[in-house]
This record gives sequence, structure tokens and C-alpha cells, in this order.
Amino acid sequence: MHQCANHPLPERYGRAFLIGILLNSAFVAVEGSYGYAIDSLALLADAGHNLSDVLGLIMAWSGYALAKLPPTPRHTYGWRSSTILAALFNSLLLIFAVCGIAWEAFDRLWQPERIDSYTVITVALIGVVINTGTALLFARGRKTDLNLRGAYLHMAADALLSLGVVIAGVIIHYTGYLWIDPMISLVIATVIFAGTWNLFRESLWLTLQSVPQDLDAQQIHTDLLAFAGVKEVHDLHIWAISTTETCLTAHLEVPEECNHDQLLKQIQSTLHDRYGICNTTIQIEQSKSAVNCGQSSID
Repeated sequence: MHQCANHPLPERYGRAFLIGILLNSAFVAVEGSYGYAIDSLALLADAGHNLSDVLGLIMAWSGYALAKLPPTPRHTYGWRSSTILAALFNSLLLIFAVCGIAWEAFDRLWQPERIDSYTVITVALIGVVINTGTALLFARGRKTDLNLRGAYLHMAADALLSLGVVIAGVIIHYTGYLWIDPMISLVIATVIFAGTWNLFRESLWLTLQSVPQDLDAQQIHTDLLAFAGVKEVHDLHIWAISTTETCLTAHLEVPEECNHDQLLKQIQSTLHDRYGICNTTIQIEQSKSAVNCGQSSID
């Protein structure tokens, strides 16, 4: 078995989660207070939605923290898969929030309510700044870590929603068209759902130990067969143990005269450099007969 060095996220993401949680908790308190003071259902509802973002950040941070725990005899991979569960939870939370936004928007299309445009615009602008700033904390990590992508999408979605509230508030202030508010909310909800669906689908696949979306199992099978001396590849399995680490196991039929140690080193290096696979277990066999490998018929 070859296991290259793990790829833990930089420690600064721990601070990023803490900053994001504190900023958004403070914003929820401010928004809720103003909503209660001016009797604005819109602000109170948005404060409740932002509270779900705090929960999402806490879940993502929990997954990030658990993934750093060392392996034990019972948990031989540690708790790294908790990042996958956190990403799945965040995607479900976002989908639930989008459904709530759409429900409220449809209701307000038929029964529009007047709003204190100045207060709503001011509070929403604060939301744009805080949510955008929090999203930027995870912008770089979202490209390589599904858990961070969940946190990023959560905050970016809120920034987009707050911007929509600002635009709606300005239009309503100058035109008096109350239907603009729910209409913009519906458009934004649609955009958020489209971005969240991929997060949900990919995190669900990883939870079910499917091949990560950015890897082609058939191409990897072909690449393994291309190594000098490899006659057959079977029992190939590829799955994620976290949102940043992938495992591969395979049985290779190789003649006895082949230098097995050198072959393993070449395979492990290629899988790491070409596909980012850090945990590989290769079983070398002289024959795939049932005597040598009882799993040769299982692919």
C-alpha cells in the first residue's frame, strides 16, 4: 500500500470559519432587531434564513475539524469522510432554504406588502458586504474541497440574495411596484438552486462511495494496462475518503520476471501526479485464476 502525505487544509480555514460564524451571527442579531423594530416580515424571514447559514458554517467547520483527527484502530481512516457529510448537509440546507424563499415569494406575488425601503436597503447592503466577505474566505478552497465549496456557495448565495433585496428596494422606492421584490427573489432562488444541485449530486455520490466526478475509472483502467508488464487489471475500486483525498485499490496480473517494486513505484507516482490519488493499494498476481484471486470475477 502506498499512502502519500495527506492534504490537510491550511490552518487559516479554521480561522475563516470562526470569522464567518461570528460575522453572520452578529448580522442575524442586527437584521432580526431591525425587522422586529419596523415590523418587517421580510427582514425577519431573511434573518431566519441567515441563521441557517450560521448552522451551515458550523457544520462545515465541524467536518473540517473532525477530518483532522488521527486514525484509530476502529476508525482506520480517521474521521475524514465527515467533510463529505458536511457538504451533503450544506447542500440539503441550501435546497431547503431555496424552497422556503420560493414559497414566500409566490405568496407575496399575490399579496405584496409595503416595506420601509430605506431600512431594508441599508440592512441588505450590510448583508452584501458581510456575506461577500465571508464567501471570499473560502473562494480559493472551493476549487479543491467540496466541503469548502458548500460553505462558499452558502455565503455567495446569501450575498446574491441580499443584493437582490437592495435592487428590489431601490426599484420599489422609485416606482412603487411591490411585485418586484418577490419576482427578484424567485429569479435568485432559481440561480441558487442551479448551483446547489451540482453540490448535492456530487456530495451524494461521494457519500455512496462512487468514483469522484473529476475522475474517469475507465481511463484509469486503460492507463494501468499501459504499464509494461501488466497483462490484466481487475477488481479496480476508486472512492473518496474525504472531500480532498481519493483511494484506489486494484489487482494486477503481472509476470513473475517483472520488477514488481519498480512497477509499483511507477504506478503510484503516475496515479498521484496525473489524478491526485494519494492512497493506493495494488495487489500483484501472476495469474487471475480463482486459486490466486477469488475476486477476479468481480469487477
